[in-house]
Amino acid sequence: MQTQILSALRHTSAGKVAEDILRRCVHCGFCNATCPTYQLLGDENDGPRGRIYLIKQLMEGNLENTPDSGRKTLQHLDRCLLCRSCETTCPSGVEYGKLLDIGRHLAEEHAGRERADRTLRKRLRTYLPKTNLFGLGLKLGRTFKPLLPDKLASKITAPRPAGDWPKARHNRWILVLDGCVQPALSPDINAATARVLDKLGVSLVTAPKAGCCGAISQHLGAPEAALDYMRRNIDAWWPYLYRKEGAVEAIVTTASGCGVMVKEYAHHLRHDPEYAIKAERISHLCKDIAEIIAKENYQQLAPSQATRIAWHPPCTLQHGQKIRGVVENILTDCGYVLTPVADEHLCCGSAGTYSILQPELSQQLRHNKLANLTANAPEMIVTANIGCQTHLQEGSDLPVMHWIHLLDKTNS
Repeated sequence: MQTQILSALRHTSAGKVAEDILRRCVHCGFCNATCPTYQLLGDENDGPRGRIYLIKQLMEGNLENTPDSGRKTLQHLDRCLLCRSCETTCPSGVEYGKLLDIGRHLAEEHAGRERADRTLRKRLRTYLPKTNLFGLGLKLGRTFKPLLPDKLASKITAPRPAGDWPKARHNRWILVLDGCVQPALSPDINAATARVLDKLGVSLVTAPKAGCCGAISQHLGAPEAALDYMRRNIDAWWPYLYRKEGAVEAIVTTASGCGVMVKEYAHHLRHDPEYAIKAERISHLCKDIAEIIAKENYQQLAPSQATRIAWHPPCTLQHGQKIRGVVENILTDCGYVLTPVADEHLCCGSAGTYSILQPELSQQLRHNKLANLTANAPEMIVTANIGCQTHLQEGSDLPVMHWIHLLDKTNS
């Protein structure tokens, strides 16, 4: 793709990244065939190829210089789930996710947001990344759930006790990212992970000063705040990399959305003179829990009785981290029966804060996803990301859980 990016943008860091990405696009349109929003809306501007053109026009100064024009562009960019299914499909290696972040930021500067939208995004950025604040809000929501409107009440999940977390007693240590909303919504996920790894001879530990990975701020138009979260996590984890007793083997994530972000710390902090090298080290050490379990003797955790399950691979796992088939192999090796699921590559509609900001599209995608997941009569649905888990459970009568529980449940 030929580009004529404005000189004021061309020599900036974002401009150089965007130009490189834009030049890889060959207009083939394969991306539209696997784009969830294009499948629903049938509008070229609501598919990756159209959005790429809109971003190109924006960077070349070819959009009409009116708020309405900029806001229409921003609307199409906002409808993107950032599922990265298009990246898996693209034969030219277009890094669409990075381009979209740049495009949204420029579109916001060009047109601005409506006051209500701006306020909602600011509240989400303030509320969600702070575990204590989110936990308090969730606790209040559970207390007053009978008084809440049905739409809001349906999003309030029941408490999930964590259970025991084994003490660090092995020579092998792995750090785990707690994250921001997961400790309040489902503290049992990391606790179950600790129990599973303990049975495999590995101790799972947390860094008390670590927290939100930065993804929420990054995708809601606050990249500088996102960088602050990244630096804080690096500072919290760094001492564990040089323990006298032995360095941790990895930094593991049990929420695939967080895993994508941490693996991209090196990209986001590449120009930071103090953190660039550290960020590379952290990104290299970051592993999804599936990558860790796959290398261990997990067959000892096989259940005594086969269970039919529907596996939902989060977009951040299969398209963001490019981890496909790993969880499926683990569960199959352990004796679980995975039911066939059509259109596994398509997003469930959760996508971080997307279910809040784009509720109608999100609910349509969830409806389609649940129809496919339940088509072959599974006993439960399993996934690998707290956002997908919560979103799917809201619309499903079947239990939806993190897959790590299946390994923990068998020998607990």
